[in-house]
Amino acid sequence: MVKNIEIRTTQNVLIHYELANTKDRVLAQVIDLIVKIVVVALFYFIINSIGSYEENIWMLVVLPWVTFYSLMFETLWKGQTPGKRLIGLKVIHVEGQQMNFIDYLIRWSFRIVDLYFTAGVLAILLVSSNERNQRLGDQMAQCTVVRQQKNMEIALQDILRIDSKKTYLPQYPLIAQFHEEDIFLIKETIERFKQFQNKAHFEALIELSTIMQSRVECQDAITDHVQFLRTLIKDYVVLTR
Repeated sequence: MVKNIEIRTTQNVLIHYELANTKDRVLAQVIDLIVKIVVVALFYFIINSIGSYEENIWMLVVLPWVTFYSLMFETLWKGQTPGKRLIGLKVIHVEGQQMNFIDYLIRWSFRIVDLYFTAGVLAILLVSSNERNQRLGDQMAQCTVVRQQKNMEIALQDILRIDSKKTYLPQYPLIAQFHEEDIFLIKETIERFKQFQNKAHFEALIELSTIMQSRVECQDAITDHVQFLRTLIKDYVVLTR
């Protein structure tokens, strides 16, 4: 059975995610294991081909690579490892805030219990029985693993119908510095406001619009906040594709 989770962002907007199931999470782990093995094998081949075999090299390079693999990638790739990215999974905070290094560190540190000491059995049992599909490390770091939205780019293309930079001149170039998650949040906020036209969603729309006006250095007086946010989406699509 597919399970979902609602995350309330710092802009007080609810976003729905599909929780990653045990099968997908195990598959992502297998892919990550293969990546680790391939890199170690390549490194072994390189140092032997140049006639060098130093134990210190393994201790300084290979051991940290294997040990800190998931912590490094999840920190740098914002909740993803190569395995998670390939399967379309991502680690997110259940309170809607951005994950930071300490969150990833807490989650990673409990791999010893979740995965290594119990050969992954404890992690599988917890993910299968937990309401939010959380292993122990997820619970300690207040995070979970979800499926990423796959339809955002297609939906934006259908809604905006923009051809190219030749037919559309972006108004706010700084939007290109944002991430796809930010654009999805803008799109989700607009859709939520249109679907539930109540005070809470209106205030969330205004707050997001105000924040974005500052961040893209908008000098105009904005009266139509929905149109402004839609323009940001249009600019992002044109500038980044």
